[in-house]
Amino acid sequence: MARVRSAGDRPGRGVLGRQSRGRLVVFGGLGLVLLAAVVSTVAVVAGGGGSGRPPVPPTRARAYSEQDACLLTGSSGVAKGGEAARVWDGMREASRDTRARVAYTPVTGARTAANATPFLNGLFQRSCDVVVASGRAEVAAVREAAGGRPKTRFVLVGGTVNEEGAGGNTTVVAAGAGLGGRVASAVREALQEH
Repeated sequence: MARVRSAGDRPGRGVLGRQSRGRLVVFGGLGLVLLAAVVSTVAVVAGGGGSGRPPVPPTRARAYSEQDACLLTGSSGVAKGGEAARVWDGMREASRDTRARVAYTPVTGARTAANATPFLNGLFQRSCDVVVASGRAEVAAVREAAGGRPKTRFVLVGGTVNEEGAGGNTTVVAAGAGLGGRVASAVREALQEH
C-alpha cells in the first residue's frame, strides 16, 4: 500500500502547513495593497493631483466695484451713430477706469417726461449710484426727480446748468464733438463723489 503524504512531508515545501501558507498569502496581499495606497497618496499630495491635465488659467472675468452708473436713453438705445452711443462709449470708458458697472435702459413709448419717469424709477430700484440721461424727455424726467434723490448723482446730456431742476447732485454735459470724453469725466467725478 502506498503511503499518503501530507503537504508538510513533501520534499522542498518547508515546514509551513497549508493553513500557514494561506495566512501568509492573505497578509502579504494586504501588505501590498496597503503599500500601494500609501504610495498613491504620497504621489497625489506631492504631485498636485496627478491628473496630467494642465492647470486651469485664471479667470478673465472683470472684477467690478460696488458702484453702478446707469444710462436712461430714448427707444433706440445705444444704436451706433446716435448721441446715446457716444454717451455709452464715455460711460464704458469711465467703467474701465473706475471698475463701476454700467447699464442702459431705453425708454419705450411716448417721448415725454411722464412716460420716462417709470423707467427712471426702475433705475432707482436697481440702486444706480449715477444716472446719466440722454434725450429731451429723459433729461426732463431726471430734472424733476433729481431734487428728491440727494445721494444719487446725475449727469444730463444737453441743456444748461441754470435750468430749473439742476441742483448740487447734477452735472450738465454739453452735446456735440467730444461728448464721450466729457461724459467719461463727469461719470468718473460723480462716482468719486458718491
